Amino acid sequence: MAKKVIQVPVDEVLLKDLDSLSKKQRKARSELIRQACLRYLREMEDEELDKLYRQGYVKIPEEPATGEIQVDMSAEVMAKESW
Repeated sequence: MAKKVIQVPVDEVLLKDLDSLSKKQRKARSELIRQACLRYLREMEDEELDKLYRQGYVKIPEEPATGEIQVDMSAEVMAKESW
């Protein structure tokens, strides 16, 4: 995919930290910034999904008995694990 050049002002401390990490990881500063942006976008997507999940449970709460069954089943499975 073609990349588009953008300008993003950053303060001196952030720039210094990016350059330091860039050298340490042997990656271009721009690659670190791309990776950070992708990670941030994934985090925001995860937060949105969590929000929708919580809203769903507010609209249609789980029956208490369902939770108790899940706890019992988890305990049964965990007991069989060889930790």
